[in-house]
Amino acid sequence: MVADTRERRLWWRHLISILIAPVVMTLLIPALILDWPHMHLPDYGSPLIAGLAAVGGLLIAGGLGMLVWTVLLFDREGKGTLGVGKVLGEPVHLVVQGPYRHVRNPMISGVLAILLGEAAVMASVGLLAWFAIFFACLATFIRFWEEPHLAQRYGSDYVNYRHNVPAWIPRISAWTPSGR
Repeated sequence: MVADTRERRLWWRHLISILIAPVVMTLLIPALILDWPHMHLPDYGSPLIAGLAAVGGLLIAGGLGMLVWTVLLFDREGKGTLGVGKVLGEPVHLVVQGPYRHVRNPMISGVLAILLGEAAVMASVGLLAWFAIFFACLATFIRFWEEPHLAQRYGSDYVNYRHNVPAWIPRISAWTPSGR
C-alpha cells in the first residue's frame, strides 16, 4: 500500500523545522556567543562548576527528551510539524496529549531547559543572558501572535484548552478535554 503523498513528504518538513528553530536556537547561536573556535572550558575541578555541569547535563537531557516527545506528538497526533504555515506543515489537529495536558508550551520548555543546561555546563553568563532574551522574545511572540493564530485556527477547542491549561507552569493533574 502506498502512503499518502502528504505523509511521505512530512519527514523533510520536520527536518527543516528542526533545523530552523531548535538547532539554530540551541546550537548555532550559543556557539556564536561562546566564540566556539576560541572557547575555553570552565574548571570542572571546582565543586561548584562540577555541580553546575551535572545539573546542566540533566537539564539538556530532559530538554532533548521533551523536544523529541513533542515533535513526535505534533507528527502523530497533530499530523504536522513544529513549523508555522502550510509550507512547513503546521499541525492539522490541535495537540492536547502527553505533556500538553499539563502545560501549553512543553516544546518551548524543552528548548529553554536545553539553553539553561548549556549555560550551566559552560558556566556562561553570556548563555544565561541568551536564555533570558530568548524566553522574553518567545513569551511575547506566543502571547501576541501564536495564541491569537491558534484561537483563529482551532476555534473554541483552543480557547477552552487555553482557559484550562497554563502557559508556563504545569498543572499537577492532567487536563482532560471534554468529549474525549
